[in-house]
Parts: sequence; C-alpha cells; structure tokens
Amino acid sequence: MPENKYPELATLRDLLRFAVSRFNEAGLFFGHGSDNAWDEAVYLLLHTLHLPLDRLDPFLDARLTAAECAQVLAVIERRVRDRVPAAYITKEAWLGEHRFYVDERVIVPRSFIAELLEEQLQPWIDDPWAIGSAVDLCTGSGCLAILAALAFPDAQVDAVDLSPDALEIARRNVADYALQDRVRLVHSDLFTGLAGKRYDLIISNPPYVNAESMATLPEEYRREPEMALAGGDDGLDLVRVMLREAKDHLNPGGLLIVEIGHNRDALEAAFPQTPFTWLDTSGGDQFVFLLRADELP
Repeated sequence: MPENKYPELATLRDLLRFAVSRFNEAGLFFGHGSDNAWDEAVYLLLHTLHLPLDRLDPFLDARLTAAECAQVLAVIERRVRDRVPAAYITKEAWLGEHRFYVDERVIVPRSFIAELLEEQLQPWIDDPWAIGSAVDLCTGSGCLAILAALAFPDAQVDAVDLSPDALEIARRNVADYALQDRVRLVHSDLFTGLAGKRYDLIISNPPYVNAESMATLPEEYRREPEMALAGGDDGLDLVRVMLREAKDHLNPGGLLIVEIGHNRDALEAAFPQTPFTWLDTSGGDQFVFLLRADELP
C-alpha cells in the first residue's frame, strides 16, 4: 500500500487546503481553465478521485484511503514541480459543457469563440440551418470545429491544422462526438490545401502571441507547442494571411470570425480602412472580430 507522507491529511478538505497552500507557495500561473489556486485544486482533486466535478460539498469531509491520498499528493506535486497545465495532467479540457481530450501535442483549448458558437453566432447568423459549410483554421484539438458542427446542424466542417500531431488529437475528439461524417480533418497551412473551397463561415483562434510576450511567457504556457502560440513580431502574421486570402474562400454573405488576443490596437493600426466588428464576449469586446465577405480588404 502506498505510504501517505502526510498522515495528518485525512479528508478531502485537508488535501484541498494543502493543495491551495502548495500552489500559492510555488507561485503557479493559472490560465488553462481556472484563474486561481482554489478552483484548480478542486478540479484536480475531484478528477483524480473520480468524483463529479460539480459536486464538492458532499465529499469535503470524506476520509481518503492511503492509496487515494498518495495519488492526490502525486498530482499536487506534479503540478508544482513540473509547472504543467492541469489539462495535461487530467488529459481533458472543457469548453462550457463540452469535454475534449488533450495532451502536450496541442494547445489547451480556450477561446472566446466557443461561447459565441454556443449562441450559434446570433444575431449575425439568423438561421443556424442555413450554414452549409464552415472551416476552422488552426483547429488544434478540433474543439471549435466540433462546436461549429454542433451549432450548425447542416454544416460540413473542415478542421485545418499544419501540425500532424494536432490532427491526431482532433481525430480522436471528432470520433468522441461521432462527427466523422461531418467534420473533415485537413493537413494544411491555412488556406494552401483548400484550393477552390468556399465556405459560409470561417472561424479561427490562431497563434497570436507577439514576440515580446513570447519572451516572458509563464512556464505553464511554455509547456504548450510553440507553433500554437507564436504569432510573429506583432502577433498578426497569420491574421494578415487570413485577411488577404479569406475573400477567395467565402461564399457571398459569408463571415470571417477570428480571435486575436490583446492585439486589437495593432490590428486596427495595420488595417485602418477595414470595418472590423468587435464581438462581445465574457472577456470584453476587444478579442474577437467579425468581417463579412464584402468587408474584407
């Protein structure tokens, strides 16, 4: 039986307190699903103990077995020692109520576009059934492509990425949602492998971290694939390509929706004549823009 290094830690409440103290003491960075030590500790411990993620209170004073204590302590120490995002420990990430498999081959899913898709992009799309085709550029784990397929029941969705590793993860997630008939995985550098293809909707959460920010990323972000983060000197390298080429891949009346992080000022300075519509999200109205096909530069 595994030895409990801290026999005074007997209940889930004890271990949660210990985890929060260790996380704060170590100065961990949070930004992959939670933004504080308490929420991260609750998630990691409930997941490790195979307990419902939304039911903490009934179990707080439950005593753990020695094996369970050892398992929980190992997870806490890995999070502190290796500075690895919690999602890579649990092999899952959540966007709203939707779970996706992830590991170190892909960026941990986090996108304001996900919450916009939950609302089926209303009011910019009046009839979700009218969307017959969509593409998710830089799909990573495939999460946004899957959410787009769920939001628009008649759409055929292309999920595009340059990383073969990312597409392997996306393939697993597409299968988990039984969407193989509607979500097509495409190995491509943005539009290069989509010659002749046009869509009603293009979405993307591309790499957009600028060079200055890349140089000072917390260790947790350095655990993610660099190619999924780095967006060039000003963070807009891939966005420029999309703005230049999207018009050739949109149907009349089609929409381009792109998340760009904290680069709104830089983007508007680079494209002063482009009438960006900035979409309201839980984080504000500066992270995701929308352009109609006839508004593209």
